[in-house]
Amino acid sequence: MTGMQQLYPFLYGGGRGLDALMADVRRSTAEKTADIARLRESVLEEYGEALAVCAARMADAFRSGGRLFTFGNGGSSTDAQDVAALFLNPGGAGRPLPALALTTDVAVLTALSNDIGFEVVFARQLAAFGRPGDIALALSTSGNSDNLIAALREAGRRGMLAVGLAGYTGGQMAEEPAFSAPGRHHLFVVPSSSVHRVQEAQATVYHALWELTQAELARPESTGEAR
Repeated sequence: MTGMQQLYPFLYGGGRGLDALMADVRRSTAEKTADIARLRESVLEEYGEALAVCAARMADAFRSGGRLFTFGNGGSSTDAQDVAALFLNPGGAGRPLPALALTTDVAVLTALSNDIGFEVVFARQLAAFGRPGDIALALSTSGNSDNLIAALREAGRRGMLAVGLAGYTGGQMAEEPAFSAPGRHHLFVVPSSSVHRVQEAQATVYHALWELTQAELARPESTGEAR
């Protein structure tokens, strides 16, 4: 059985009727839905307290004039744009917050890639825009993207709060000193080898972060108690 047959067995039934095909489609859809529901639940259960702590620090950063910079590659680049749009234009009663996706300026991305190398496309932007107290949020399904690692290191040098979302076992992100030791920065790993499941669960993570940040900002300002 080929990889495609394993992923979509209902497309390779050969001669079966439409009813049988649709039954397979429904079963496959239900199985995938159950998988992502279980994964999302387990991730939120594992990281519930850490998400609250991270959101409190993000809220403190926004209160102090900090800004959010998001970035990722491929599908994660669109997720990064979704995060920035969510914080900047939440709709309803949500508080708009300064957020920018570093994946949206094609001229900057292509200039840096052509003139220097793709590994610097996010780090150089943080070097130009980042200030102490800002937030850098990196999204990756593997955690192994060189340009994300370079950007996270640049964020650390600039005194920014670094937040990472990764899949599998966290990859290089999990090995970075900023994330491997307890401290100021935060890494949330979705334990799955499926890119699709990782991205779906990461959407839950960053929506939870946004909701918790909004809730923190709605509270009276901190009295200085350490978080």
